[in-house]
Amino acid sequence: MSGPPAAPVAGPPAAGRAPAAYPERTQARPADQPPAAGRASAAMPPAAGRATPPAAGRARPTAPAPVGDDEPPTQVLGWPVRRVPAAAGRAQVSPAPGGLPPRAAPQHFPAPAEVEPAKPARGRRTRAVALLVALVVLMVGAGLVLVVRPGPVDRWLAGPEPAPTTPPPAPDPVPPPVLAAVAADGAGPDAAGVSAAVGGLIRASGLGGRMNVSIVDVASGQPLYVTNEDDLTVPASTTKLVTAAAVLASRGAAYRIPTRVVAGARPGEVVIVGGGDPTLGAGSRSAYPGVARLDRLAAQVKKALGDTRPTKVVVDGSLFSGPVLGPGWDPDVVSPGGYAAPITALMVDGGRREPKLSGHGDARDAQPDLAAGADFARLLGLSGASRGTAPEPAVTEPSALATADGDGTAAAPLAPGTELGRVDSPPMVRLVEWMLEASDNVIAEALARQVALAQGEEASFAGAQAAMDEVVAALGLNAAESELRDGSGLSRLNEVSPSLLTDVLALSAGGSRPELAELFAGLPVAGWSGTLADRFVTAQRNAAGQGAVRAKTGTLNGVSSLSGVVATQSGHLLAFAIMADGVTAGTEKARRVLDGIVAALVACGCRT
Repeated sequence: MSGPPAAPVAGPPAAGRAPAAYPERTQARPADQPPAAGRASAAMPPAAGRATPPAAGRARPTAPAPVGDDEPPTQVLGWPVRRVPAAAGRAQVSPAPGGLPPRAAPQHFPAPAEVEPAKPARGRRTRAVALLVALVVLMVGAGLVLVVRPGPVDRWLAGPEPAPTTPPPAPDPVPPPVLAAVAADGAGPDAAGVSAAVGGLIRASGLGGRMNVSIVDVASGQPLYVTNEDDLTVPASTTKLVTAAAVLASRGAAYRIPTRVVAGARPGEVVIVGGGDPTLGAGSRSAYPGVARLDRLAAQVKKALGDTRPTKVVVDGSLFSGPVLGPGWDPDVVSPGGYAAPITALMVDGGRREPKLSGHGDARDAQPDLAAGADFARLLGLSGASRGTAPEPAVTEPSALATADGDGTAAAPLAPGTELGRVDSPPMVRLVEWMLEASDNVIAEALARQVALAQGEEASFAGAQAAMDEVVAALGLNAAESELRDGSGLSRLNEVSPSLLTDVLALSAGGSRPELAELFAGLPVAGWSGTLADRFVTAQRNAAGQGAVRAKTGTLNGVSSLSGVVATQSGHLLAFAIMADGVTAGTEKARRVLDGIVAALVACGCRT
């Protein structure tokens, strides 16, 4: 707050205005320099009239004491100084005895004639800067040249140091390719070159039983090496290549499997209708990522029921028919093996008791449909579930639909068969990928039934067999070279020729049926993913196949097979199927032998 204006200040005449009463900075003048023209050098007398009232708050610095022609300054920038003997004609300024004054209490503005106390201390660094500035002022006034050298003082005057410059992070290294590149043109392998590379390995395999082989050039479709290529052979899990091609051709890559809930025959009764989705999860913890979930389905049902409280859960799994275990399955496949579950239209996590994939067999529910129904009932606040069938939806007039009355009375009960909620599986291409990469037998059987449904057959083991034969023939392949009793390859009654498998692969890679190309995304990569993650590591020569082979494995007791595609050293793509049954040498040796044959294809140019 400021007071009234002060009266004019008396003093010697000046060419301009009198000095300001409270200058921000006043430079000290050396003793040998005359006063500047037009400026009064005497002390200002008291202002006439009423004194300016003191301002509230913090004290401001005032003018220094008067400086005469022969007197050194007693203050510089508000700080007391004392004169010391000058060296070589230079005036020096040093702190007053006893150091800088202690921090003073806030002062009011005094009358102009008064001399104000010294400025309070601001700390060690501030005192050093102030003394340095005073010294510079005096030296410049004396005509001396001041050279500022780098060092701590220079940093004080220049302000805070800039933050150190951090060099940009080095770019991430380019990862090596997972799969070798494929040549677009150029002369490919020939039959003599392939025979020279793998013929001896096949003849000297020492596995016992028989080994049937088909190796073809994908680009031309020409066979490069064959032995008993048309013989029907137990394929084990290489069966899944046929299942994948059949479901992609019949359902399409984008198809999703629904799971629905409809109103039951009585108020509060709900019926969950299985659509054959084997990946359905109960909640956020699921064996498969990004799947349809029962907790979300239950939320839809509660909203649809409104004020009606659920009273009973019924499971409708009638979409699938026939036996729940496949013909020709070993008795320990489900329990204690855990490599499959009874195949039902409603199940959670592939029929697993725990929502996880171990890769070595997982404990399965004996009745996956009822286990899933019980999970759904818990989400609705109920206990247990029973089997039944969903009522057919009634044809109702719009006026008869359940709506809330305007006066707030309860809505009419939902008509039996009214859909209360629905969730859909991931797209078919994702299910195919999981089936091939992990060799998931339950997904394979569920997809085989989707082929049956798409072809108008019953969703059973027998219906799936008939439907897949139909699709294989529709693709222009020889259905006579396939006798499939299931979709997973667990059945020892399955028979497929090596040439049919290479025909499926060549067709899928050829571009004439682009929907089939999706199956390659799920094929395991040698030394990298899925069931080939720990393959092609021994013997050392087999390591050539790492990253260059995509293939589906097949293993049962006495059966070892491997079928897929390989990029040769010359960059050409070959399709192969190597199938051994009646193996007596053991599974581990059989795997090394098969890996070695395919690795030899990678390492050779295979052209004579």
